[in-house]
Amino acid sequence: MHELAVCQSLLREAERVAETHGARTITRLAVVIGPLSGVEAPLLERAFTIAREGTIAEQATLAVEQAPVVVWCPDCKKESAVAANKLLCIGCGNWRVTLRSGDELVLKQVELSDILSETAAVN
Repeated sequence: MHELAVCQSLLREAERVAETHGARTITRLAVVIGPLSGVEAPLLERAFTIAREGTIAEQATLAVEQAPVVVWCPDCKKESAVAANKLLCIGCGNWRVTLRSGDELVLKQVELSDILSETAAVN
């Protein structure tokens, strides 16, 4: 399950952010996952509960947002939201499209606490 390695990388980056801001606790991570990213949200959520053990994010939650699959057509110059298994231009049916969104995995937000008794969100 490569989702565990993904979670470990996300937590390393979140810990770096926490250190930069002088936080002792990470309370929440928010990620954006595209359906073509190769990462399964349910598996990522399960792996997160394992990966966070013994870290400053031990009690943190993970919020997962799904990104749409968006393609751009060079023929009709249209951008369209499409199904992950049907990468065709909605306007003209062209299959030679450019993927604009849908394959990403992004750490969108890290919520921190124990920063001078305040809670902070870092985008």
